[in-house]
Amino acid sequence: MTKHTNTPWNELKIGAEASIKRICLADDLYVFAHASGNLNPMHLPGRDGDCKPDAVAPSMWIGALISAVLGNVLPGPGTLYRNQTLRFLDRAHAGDELVVRVKLTAKGDGRLARFDTWVEHDGRRIVEGEAEVIAPERKLTFDIDDIPGLTVRRHVHFDRLLARAEPLAAMPTAVVAPEEASALSGALLAAQHTLITPILIGSKAKIEAVARSLDADIRGIEIIDLPDHDAASAKAVALFHEGRVRALMKGHLHTDELLHHVIKKDGGLRTSRRLSHVFVMDVPGLDHLLLVTDAAINIAPDLEAKVDITQNAIDLALALGIENPKAGILSAVETVNTKIPSTLDAAILSKMAERGQIRGGIVDGPLAMDNAMDVEAAKTKGIKSLVAGHADILVVPNLEAGNMLAKELTFVAHAEAGGIVIGAQCPVILTSRSDDDKARLASCAVAALYDAWVRRA
Repeated sequence: MTKHTNTPWNELKIGAEASIKRICLADDLYVFAHASGNLNPMHLPGRDGDCKPDAVAPSMWIGALISAVLGNVLPGPGTLYRNQTLRFLDRAHAGDELVVRVKLTAKGDGRLARFDTWVEHDGRRIVEGEAEVIAPERKLTFDIDDIPGLTVRRHVHFDRLLARAEPLAAMPTAVVAPEEASALSGALLAAQHTLITPILIGSKAKIEAVARSLDADIRGIEIIDLPDHDAASAKAVALFHEGRVRALMKGHLHTDELLHHVIKKDGGLRTSRRLSHVFVMDVPGLDHLLLVTDAAINIAPDLEAKVDITQNAIDLALALGIENPKAGILSAVETVNTKIPSTLDAAILSKMAERGQIRGGIVDGPLAMDNAMDVEAAKTKGIKSLVAGHADILVVPNLEAGNMLAKELTFVAHAEAGGIVIGAQCPVILTSRSDDDKARLASCAVAALYDAWVRRA
């Protein structure tokens, strides 16, 4: 528990000094922009015109740091402002460490205290001024753990994914039935970012009509006119076998219609591995990507299927640059219970990973959601594990649990969610009508990175 204790008026001594250190974070600039209403792009990372993340910190944000010393340290809790002057001598940027200092210079009637105030960066003053405050009359202690926290809804992990994928050569991709605005615009946006080179398969008349409604120029993009979705799906698979595409992308059709041709024994894209879907999620407040599997294909997977589901997710994590990914096998509890079959599967999967039957990552389970994601929750339960509290991958017991988890993260925790199907001879990009542009781009970036990883391997 963190407490702040003040120095009341009768204990204040002329010459008393106090200071704090504060690193200016990009999130601070977003919070200040919302709180103040100052949306000047010079103060927003990546939007000040120089394409760099080190935006200029607003001068009034820097000045406000002085109040943190006066209100928290000297005199501390109970202090009220009367006056503050500020002279701005230089600029600070996101990433800079600032030292904020105050020094008591005078005491006056009515508990009035005067302070010299200044802020330093790299030993030089960037702000200076004077403050007059009414000092607290009596001793106070304040518990700051009661203050609500803030989470900034940013998706920096997807930004890094896109930056990682864009240098790759555009991946030829069969886009099946892009006959609706979001389906076509997602493919065109990915093409603009050089993630894919689309071949559009579907009703040419509908595709061109949608392009006109979007005011999009699709000249130069190949369109294969197959209005029947079944025929379009079959053609997409055939294009892979012809060597013309390296990925499939779902447009405005049911997932089953597309996957029906993917999983065919004759002429499909099956391998020895079970197909599974992996959501790649950028969750605000989480310092790493989170993969959730399987929430879209395998309804009630048995142990054999879960082996492939887990291995597929580990392979994808490696392709995305996650070193030694940690997979948590989820259940309702973190102990093996013979009455809960998913705990038995989890324990077996963990042992199989130890024996090298699942490779490339660390696997542990059963883990409940809390102790898979939160270190303190794991400690409370007495769980000693390299995965508990640090999971990069969550392997769910069945499709219902996975679908609910992914949608809770998306619509309650404000995560962005991309994802692909793997286990076939090429990645299959599944998008949803509810996906926004960043989610569609992320799915294409994930597919491109996975394709490049497979070809290197």
